[in-house]
Amino acid sequence: MENRLLTQFNNVIRTQWSFTQFELSYEPLIPKQLFELAYHTINSVGMRNIFIKQSSDETKEGSHTIFYSNTKKFTSIEALENKLRLTKYFPEETTGDKLINEVKPKLEKRKLSFSSKKNELKTQILKIILVERKLDQCANFVMLNEINRKVYFAIGDARESAAVVPIFMEAEGSSLIQLALNKWMTNVQNLDQEKPFPDNLVPGLLKNLMQIKKWVLNLVDNVLDK
Repeated sequence: MENRLLTQFNNVIRTQWSFTQFELSYEPLIPKQLFELAYHTINSVGMRNIFIKQSSDETKEGSHTIFYSNTKKFTSIEALENKLRLTKYFPEETTGDKLINEVKPKLEKRKLSFSSKKNELKTQILKIILVERKLDQCANFVMLNEINRKVYFAIGDARESAAVVPIFMEAEGSSLIQLALNKWMTNVQNLDQEKPFPDNLVPGLLKNLMQIKKWVLNLVDNVLDK
């Protein structure tokens, strides 16, 4: 299905809207690590991820993602050759001040904090952010009325990604999340896989996904910032 927000971003927003921007060097992290930390730091329940491209080499540039907020602003995260670039595009009579005043210092702090953590903990944090991304992907598919097969596999990816992360599985509430994801996998599996996800099921699935996303965001915050 057509991603109208992405089309609007590429054709209009990127070239015609006002924006604020900052860049951050990767060191002492690698591009993938800082990109994932930025993804999480930008993200919230009110954010919709409308595009993501991952570099095939986690030590190289090339990753890019775009968020659309419930305040009708767009945020781009780009992994460039030696630095990460975050750009917030905003409509007239609004600002992108939050990017500079809140996101930038928080990301800088998390970059240093993450670099000092043990490798095993770093790996688990990145794997939980992967779950976060998979939930976002699923929500975007649902809002785009993508076919059931894509929605089914997105839910499955989120569930399977979570199942291999000890911190996730040991956290209070994780069993309920796995049950909810299992329920939706079963529901979607029983639908015609090549037909669009049914409109009547959209509110229920989105509500569950946002509840789960809120839980995951809090989990990452707690592990990342302590």
